[in-house]
Amino acid sequence: MLAYVLRRIAATVPLLLAALTLVFILVESAPGDSADLFFGDRPIPPEARRRIEAAYGLDRSPAERYLRWIESAALRGEWGWSVSRSRPVSDVLAAALPRTLALAGAALALHLAAGTLLALLCAWRRGSFLDRALSAGSLAVYSMPTFWLGLMAILALSYALPIFPPSSTHSVGAETWPALRRIADLAWHIALPASVLGLASAASLARLLRAGLLEALGEDFVRAARARGAGGARVLVGHALPNGLLPTIGLLGLSLPILVSGSLVTEVVFAWPGMGRVAYEAILSKDVPLILACTLVATLLVVVGSLLADLALAAADPRIRLGARGGAS
Repeated sequence: MLAYVLRRIAATVPLLLAALTLVFILVESAPGDSADLFFGDRPIPPEARRRIEAAYGLDRSPAERYLRWIESAALRGEWGWSVSRSRPVSDVLAAALPRTLALAGAALALHLAAGTLLALLCAWRRGSFLDRALSAGSLAVYSMPTFWLGLMAILALSYALPIFPPSSTHSVGAETWPALRRIADLAWHIALPASVLGLASAASLARLLRAGLLEALGEDFVRAARARGAGGARVLVGHALPNGLLPTIGLLGLSLPILVSGSLVTEVVFAWPGMGRVAYEAILSKDVPLILACTLVATLLVVVGSLLADLALAAADPRIRLGARGGAS
């Protein structure tokens, strides 16, 4: 097990370098100059411009800036200076990443709860009107663009029915409130964006889990449970569900990084000050160090999610073992 984990970690290094290199080339190929975006329309004397460019490293070639960033991040753990925010990149991500993880965690909980409930209801009433209606409705929500779904949620539940706040993470003056009241205020603000992010992706989980449940219901151990007098609900939840969950573990391991990356649109729509919004603003300002740092964090989340999915699948199913070459068999 330890050798497998170490091999997976070693294989992460070329993956990270490939992702960072590709993103850097795409950013540098985009129209616009980082220095021009930084100065904007402000009249800057040529000598002052040269000094500022030298201070931020904007006077170096793209290849030199990229190699210097890789060296600094790998050897010293320093991710550079954010030109657009005038702060160290590590400070920007330290403030934004917890908010994104909180949003993605709440969305993942709703994703699991809604997907599992939909799958159970569809499998319980297989072929009925309820099954067809829930499947069609969930796929309709899943096919809607996230930004449109978020805007409709704000229109319906923040303006037509002012139940949830449309943006931000806390109410004005919340920093002076007691801890429990601040937590409740955070939950109130996170409910709407987490629902948009989590419920919109629950259809994929529901479809996969429904197929696993229907397959498990035809197995011999389910027929044996029914022969012993087990009721329909007990057979479905107590016997078919644990077996039907196995194919979804791999999907669940990738759900968190997918939700983190998918939160970019949601964070922009709901003005949520997380990593997705930071990455969006960094792209608009061509803030290369901040873009590379966001890419590094997102790639690491995908790798960690995939590794945890493999380990969880091996732990849940004793028939699966981690192969000597780094794969599951």
